[in-house]
Amino acid sequence: MKPPPFEYFAPTKLGEAVNLLSASENARVLAGGQSLMAMLNMRFVFPDRVIDLNRVPELDFIEQDVDHIAIGAMTRQRTLQRSAFIAAQMPVIPKALRYVGHFQTRNRGTIGGSLCQLDPSAELPAIAMAYDAVVEAEGPNGKRSIPMPEFASSYMTTSLALDEVLTCIRFKPWQGRTGSGFCEFSRRHGDFAVAGAIALLEAGNDNRVTRASVTLFGITETPKRAHDVEALLVGHRLTADLSEQASQLCIGHATLEDPYGSAEYRGHVAAAMAKNALEEARCELDLHNHE
Repeated sequence: MKPPPFEYFAPTKLGEAVNLLSASENARVLAGGQSLMAMLNMRFVFPDRVIDLNRVPELDFIEQDVDHIAIGAMTRQRTLQRSAFIAAQMPVIPKALRYVGHFQTRNRGTIGGSLCQLDPSAELPAIAMAYDAVVEAEGPNGKRSIPMPEFASSYMTTSLALDEVLTCIRFKPWQGRTGSGFCEFSRRHGDFAVAGAIALLEAGNDNRVTRASVTLFGITETPKRAHDVEALLVGHRLTADLSEQASQLCIGHATLEDPYGSAEYRGHVAAAMAKNALEEARCELDLHNHE
């Protein structure tokens, strides 16, 4: 397989990349290349120019800014997986990254590339949704911040303008007594998930849930927060019975159908994954009780 002909550019500064992107109506940005190269080789896309961001060092960073953590769009997935700082602040990220492809793809894949591809079964967009992350982009008209629910526009489509470059993602880690859980099901290790769930819980000293985030992926066009599940959990102690009751609500959220499964099937898988993720988060909260 051979890609269609295109012009290749490798800028070294963000401003240069933005100028190159805005000068073409049919350009593609190359980040990790784990999706784009396959799409080029199979001729699913026909760009006039490819703009490679791998030589733009200002897009590769992990920084703490007051109560937020900013992660550069070109930060490798492997870097995030191995970061002790990320593991301490947002432990669900390394949990999830174990399921992203294989270590060879994680060595090249970037967080920004995954968010821009926005596959409904991808783990990193779901994590961004779970944390209410804010995506920052830069174009010829300047910078702008986009809340993750607005960024995830529709199926594999973001709200980025054609002349904008994603620059970083801002997360606000949860503080206090918290627990997190991640679970997904795929037919083979490294495949995209048929369905998955992320659970973030915060509890008071009486073990009652004070804050909850439950995000489902692989079952709708974009990752989805299950607000009805979150509302059910808040104010109660998380027991096995409550986890079961909460997980059953996930079935009704499924709408995506494809050759890998019907919406009903995906909904039931999502329910099982949500129950496992909630139980994992509950176990972490229990560990806090014994510290």
